[in-house]
Amino acid sequence: MKTIKIMLSLVLLAFNAAAQAQTQGPQPITSQLEVAYSKTTTLVFPFRVISVDRGSQDILAQKAKGTENVVQIKAAQQDFPETNLTVITAEGQLYCFSLCYNEFPAASAFTFPPVKQQGKISLSGEQPDAQEIASFAAMALHERKSGTSIREADYGIGLEVTGLYIHEDFIYYRIRVSNTTPISYDISQLRFFIRDQKRSKRTASQQVEVIPVSVYPEVPKVAAFSNELFVFALPKFTIPDKKNLIIELTEKSGGRHLKLKIRNRKAAKVVPLPKF
Repeated sequence: MKTIKIMLSLVLLAFNAAAQAQTQGPQPITSQLEVAYSKTTTLVFPFRVISVDRGSQDILAQKAKGTENVVQIKAAQQDFPETNLTVITAEGQLYCFSLCYNEFPAASAFTFPPVKQQGKISLSGEQPDAQEIASFAAMALHERKSGTSIREADYGIGLEVTGLYIHEDFIYYRIRVSNTTPISYDISQLRFFIRDQKRSKRTASQQVEVIPVSVYPEVPKVAAFSNELFVFALPKFTIPDKKNLIIELTEKSGGRHLKLKIRNRKAAKVVPLPKF
């Protein structure tokens, strides 16, 4: 019965959105999803995803590699208590999902059609120009001024922010991954989170993922005894008090994972990039 209700909820999603179009103010699209520990659930949105917020660390969420509109989710632990996931897309649509655990979900892939409705979230400024962002990322890659430098190393792998740059509504993080081992390092993903400095077991941890809009150049692997330099372009943001920015690097089919913590005073040391 529970599975049937979930499926009906998803089937009626478009009808709910149409009804919401008749009302004023931001109207989120809501639904319920079943999430498994050993299976991935894929969400395909009609526009580029600009924000993903998990209700708890019991859920893993990421943009599918090589895509801008596909989010993959799965359970980080079995039998997690009900939580939620919030997604915002580039045209200003808000999606709110209630997530519950089921190792055998009724479906594992969902595609959401474009929705014509009033009251979408207001996104500041115009949508980013991909070619312009790539040009400023290339500029940040070769800029001599750095602003700040922060490094973490373990397992013979180094993760370092070698420069922070800003132009209009985007911050460019120049990052170096070094490999001092004879085994090449295959990059699974590099993610950015704003997270509480102190996490209590008695309260829910607040964690917000900052989704990059671009990476230049794309680096899938760091060869043995070498290093790679690349730039991530992120929407402009600041780090609130009592929170840190966490940069998380994970290895594909390996265990050499690193986390780099950045406090607000370090993240504020950005270098303005000159206009063309």
